[in-house]
Amino acid sequence: MGLPLLSLIVFTPVAGAAVLMFLRSDDAVRRTALAVTILDLALCVAMLASFDTTTHEMQFTERRLWVPALGITYALGIDGISALFVFLTALLGSICVLASWVAIGRKVKAFMVSLLSMQALMLGVFCALDLFLFYVFWEAMLIPMYLIIGVWGGEGRVYAAFKFFLYTLAGSLLFLIGVIVLYFNGGETFDILALTAQDLPFPVQSWLFFAFLIAFAVKVPMVPVHTWLPDAHVQAPTAGSIILAGVLLKMGAYGFLRFSLPMLPEASVYYSTLMLSLSALAIVYGGLLALAQDDLKKLVAYSSISHMGFVTMGIFALNLRGLQGGILQMFNHGVTTGALFLFVGLIYERTHTRSIAEYGGLMKAAPVYTAFLALFTLSSMALPGTNSFIGELLVLSGGFAANLAVGAAAVLGALLGAAYLLGMYRKVALGPASVGVRFKIRDVNARELAATLPLAVFVLWVGLYPKPFLNIMDASVEHLLVQVHAKGSGQ
Repeated sequence: MGLPLLSLIVFTPVAGAAVLMFLRSDDAVRRTALAVTILDLALCVAMLASFDTTTHEMQFTERRLWVPALGITYALGIDGISALFVFLTALLGSICVLASWVAIGRKVKAFMVSLLSMQALMLGVFCALDLFLFYVFWEAMLIPMYLIIGVWGGEGRVYAAFKFFLYTLAGSLLFLIGVIVLYFNGGETFDILALTAQDLPFPVQSWLFFAFLIAFAVKVPMVPVHTWLPDAHVQAPTAGSIILAGVLLKMGAYGFLRFSLPMLPEASVYYSTLMLSLSALAIVYGGLLALAQDDLKKLVAYSSISHMGFVTMGIFALNLRGLQGGILQMFNHGVTTGALFLFVGLIYERTHTRSIAEYGGLMKAAPVYTAFLALFTLSSMALPGTNSFIGELLVLSGGFAANLAVGAAAVLGALLGAAYLLGMYRKVALGPASVGVRFKIRDVNARELAATLPLAVFVLWVGLYPKPFLNIMDASVEHLLVQVHAKGSGQ
């Protein structure tokens, strides 16, 4: 296209944040932030429109020397694995601005600057082709997320922000050690593609695998390093929860796809059973915890742990259907769980309670709200015709092919999902009228509908016609599997 498209996508939010610093009106700040995120989304749509689905090679690549003495470059590029997440990040960015329009009433400028900075750093993670650059983006994004939770969160925001920061920082330090070891054992280069081509000894691969595992497991999060997530979700403002569920959790799974599998193929194959077992544990354990919740936001938070277990199961099934399902489910989870957190935020703004026991009668009080809530609830439980059904079906197919017991545990997790989601919807929408009547809840307005409709479209689009989304990733997934099995089997 003759343009540094990825740099434009990554740094448009940074430029927008700089412009916000000179605005005085909160209304002007909101409108400008929305315009910036929509522009960024338009650039991502242009990127997808020009994306070549027939190759696994990196596309829209940019390379500039940054620190020549250490071999550090400013290198960006995307393939079929990262393209969908670049688009998802930009899509959720605009939805977060709309969701914060009324909910954030103080320090609006600082909030929007933090939100745009966060978006830029997350986009950088998915686009970076230099390991040092990746680490800079990966580490720096902790700061705006910490501020979003710690400044604009609920009553326990300081505790939740510190817990989030300490957990993720500990994982990041192990990742840094792994990066240094990889640099010296991989030919003293930070080039991700060059490191992928290296054949590291199994002891080195094994050590790096566990260093990366802890770093990525905290982000996913996997059991037992998941305890920061419910606190962070409950205390975060609505936009913070959407970003956490929609994008931040995907970065751990993306780390497995970009580093563990292609760079450490022998260790990935060797420890795949361990990873499948941890995934099954997360699916069942997260489902059981969600089933026990009365707090609406905690229920969705624990469901995220369970659903991300399906993602890691698909990845470490190490077969085509599992990997396709895992990647597609990463996208689906961002859409569906992001929408559920949006709807939790909308009802909390109206009632100032998240207790499921206090809800009821919302179908009569807010029929449009409850109709969309039904769609996203059915999507989360993977009803046929919705996006999550396609992803979950592929994951289960790949999981059963890899390990029968793990596949059976995943089916149990899916049944638990149906139990807690249908139970939640029955109490909130169909139960005896309580909050719905007492507070005279208004239905969704035009702004809230604008935030909801794109997510609803993707729920149905992926559910009814997933081919375009699978086409984007197919070539890259097939190439990744060839790499893993060729090197992992010692051929």
